[in-house]
Amino acid sequence: MNLLFNTLATFLTIYSYLLIIRVLLTWFPTINWYNQPFTALSQITDPYLNLFRSIIPPLGGMDFSPILAFLVLSLAGQFLGTLATLTFAQGF
Repeated sequence: MNLLFNTLATFLTIYSYLLIIRVLLTWFPTINWYNQPFTALSQITDPYLNLFRSIIPPLGGMDFSPILAFLVLSLAGQFLGTLATLTFAQGF
C-alpha cells in the first residue's frame, strides 16, 4: 500500500513540475505549440488546466486558472500524504 502512495505522490510532483513549465512557457509568445516537445507538454497539461479554465475564464487577457489548478493539485498531494500516514500508522 505504501508503494501505491509513493507512486501517486511522485506522479503528482512530476505533474506539478510539468504544469510549472507549461505556465512559464506561456510567457514566451514566439513558441510554436505545434512543434515537439511543446505539443506533448500541451497534450499532457491542457486537459487538466481546461477543467479550471471553464470555472475561471481569462480576465483581461490574464489566465488565472493555473492558480486554482495548483491549489487543487497541492490539496490532493496533502490528502494523499495524510492518507499514507494514517495507513502506515494502522499497520497496513
